[in-house]
Amino acid sequence: MKLQRTSRNCRILSRRMARALVAGMIVAVPSAVVAQDAFPSEQIEIISHASPGGGTDQTIRMWIDAASKILGQDLVVVYKQGGAARVAHEYLASRPADGHTLMATTETHLYTMARGMSPIGIDDVKGVARAMQDPSVIVVRGDSDIQDYDGLIAASKEKALNWGVAQVGGTEHIGISRWADQAGVEYRVVPFGSGGEMITALRSGAIDATLANVSEALGPIADGDLRAIVALSDEPIADLPDVPTAASKGHDVSVNTTRGYVVRADTPPERVAVLEAALLEAMGGEQFTTYLKNSGLDPATSVAGSEAWDAQLKKAYAEAAEAIEKLGLEKK
Repeated sequence: MKLQRTSRNCRILSRRMARALVAGMIVAVPSAVVAQDAFPSEQIEIISHASPGGGTDQTIRMWIDAASKILGQDLVVVYKQGGAARVAHEYLASRPADGHTLMATTETHLYTMARGMSPIGIDDVKGVARAMQDPSVIVVRGDSDIQDYDGLIAASKEKALNWGVAQVGGTEHIGISRWADQAGVEYRVVPFGSGGEMITALRSGAIDATLANVSEALGPIADGDLRAIVALSDEPIADLPDVPTAASKGHDVSVNTTRGYVVRADTPPERVAVLEAALLEAMGGEQFTTYLKNSGLDPATSVAGSEAWDAQLKKAYAEAAEAIEKLGLEKK
């Protein structure tokens, strides 16, 4: 009888232990799933191809603290300079596609890809959010004989004008080539190394015209040093209401200097969505919107989400690749 009771007690104990084990598994499994899916789970790196203190860096600094609070993780800028963004691309390609690495992206990145000088292609990245869209405007000296768009076309058909650019194969050069192709005019480019030097050269009369960002040109235009002829933008520029767009003149060319952020294309979509929401919320804050307004830009048209930004990147890449091929600037 004693042996039977002992056996029965063992069976009861075994059943209790089994129930406890199963209960423990039920509790443990969701915990493991939560730990695996928690995002972000570590600091997020933002790769910058540009130098500290420049426009790309300043733009990041205007939203990074707010995004860090929203995401609950530190966001740090990692500088990978060289090769016209090629070094930044190499670093992105070496990082896991887990959403913990973003790359700041400008037109420079697209040109490097299109010229065959990058280890990655446009389909290897996914746009997360656009922070800034700075439209371009064709400007001449304030005392130039070129008074308006018709005058610009006429002068360009009489002879090839000298156009200032920051660098051969850069935003201004490709933008001017696309516009000139549609307008049916010839042109010559003179590189100056930077947008500031380019504007200085125009003011001095060393060149006839240039393509400048609105944020750079508004001051000199207001002072009368420069005259805005036409905007290469999708919409009229609010601060230049009397300046027509090229599209309104039959030449549908849009040239913008953009700053935005991408991840590797194989990053899980749900993680891209988390990053997109956090960046848009941070960019909607007072600090960032004030930064845009002080740059002469409209926050409503500068900031954009993943779908619009990714589509814009692909379109801009295709346009850049076509222009680079025509200019013969591909990697030989």
